[in-house]
Amino acid sequence: MKKVRNRKTDNRLGRRDFLWAGAAGLALPTIIPGSALGKNGAAAPSNRITVGLIGTGGRMGGVWGALSRVPGVQGVAVCDVQKSRRESYRNRLKLRPEDAYVDFRELLARADVDTVAIASPDHWHVPQAVAAIKAGKDVYCEKPLSNTIGEGRVLVETAKRYGAVFQHGTQLHSMGGVRRACELVRNGRIGKLQQIVIGSPPGRATGWPKPEPVPEGFEYDLWLGPAPEAPYCGLRVRNLPGWYFITDYSKSGWIAGYGVHDLDIAQWGMGLERSGPISIAGRGLYPTDGLFDTVLTYDLEFEYANGVKLIMTDTGKNRHGVKFIGEKGWVFTRGGIEAEPKSLLREVIGPGETHLYRSPDHAQNFIDCVRSRGETITPPEIAHRATSTALLGGIACQLGRKLQWDPEKERFTNDDVANGLLRCTMRAPWQV
Repeated sequence: MKKVRNRKTDNRLGRRDFLWAGAAGLALPTIIPGSALGKNGAAAPSNRITVGLIGTGGRMGGVWGALSRVPGVQGVAVCDVQKSRRESYRNRLKLRPEDAYVDFRELLARADVDTVAIASPDHWHVPQAVAAIKAGKDVYCEKPLSNTIGEGRVLVETAKRYGAVFQHGTQLHSMGGVRRACELVRNGRIGKLQQIVIGSPPGRATGWPKPEPVPEGFEYDLWLGPAPEAPYCGLRVRNLPGWYFITDYSKSGWIAGYGVHDLDIAQWGMGLERSGPISIAGRGLYPTDGLFDTVLTYDLEFEYANGVKLIMTDTGKNRHGVKFIGEKGWVFTRGGIEAEPKSLLREVIGPGETHLYRSPDHAQNFIDCVRSRGETITPPEIAHRATSTALLGGIACQLGRKLQWDPEKERFTNDDVANGLLRCTMRAPWQV
């Protein structure tokens, strides 16, 4: 049976008070879901974990598709600012009209929701995840974890303080080929690690779309949330191509939106998944006009305290994936695994060597940890560090100069302008 963490049980906060407190970023009371205790006719959580879906756009298809295949998982509520999307998921999950919400805070006020799956735009990840944790929910959140390094740290500390189970949507971390590649590197099979080379997709450019009225059934101000006010257009609120390439919603663009997967793998292979680089240099090409303003093509060099240099470019220069290069050979992965010499693929990792966290299924791992209260394969600290490295790359490209980074203090040691980019002001009343 699921071990329920120690939580306060005062559940007397009214709906209006809950919404006001959530908007102001105040501490919310922790709530023990009734289903966590097997009350009110709910099945014990060893048999059922309830999920609320927040952000039912394109990414939720993959997220809920995976979660729904895990035995004992039941979707009980959906939330989206776009009526057509939330109604589509409400019907898909066979829910009542009152189980569909425009405002995520109303969903979080439900005591029968054990966990939430968040697949909203990047600028919403941390505000929604922090509110969910404070409301007593465990959280699955799509990547990248945060829009700034500062807010990512807030989420890590909040999850730690409330004892929440959290999983990041870097699903490649659960793939056998990735784990195998990282084990070969960490156990010295390619000799001393000399360099890591990453190719990750480039950004996109567009022109200026024509002004459009906000569609009926679309709560655009709530979609913007903590982001600055901006005129509505359909291109702005789409994901691909769309908000991923607008800095108001995705500070480092595709370096973080896609590249976080690859940086996550690289740091796992080095054994530095809970740390980060000590210097970053980068340059990038940016759109000169139009709605999209994040980096298009890029060249980044990260240096780590172990002396390893990580080269990250767009896929116009390097193959998509992560290549670990050592004195005795190399291994390449992005889910599968390749190696040279090929005999590396037959290597056996012995009982006394480093064996990495094994998770054959990312969604199953999350639900297993919700029940056991164990740490997921991609917990907050690892999620934060992978995302931080991606965001550091974006800052380096933006400033176009080499930056020195202290991964312990999470501050630049040589650049006050760069330190000013570690956080951003959120539009009132939103904050974390």
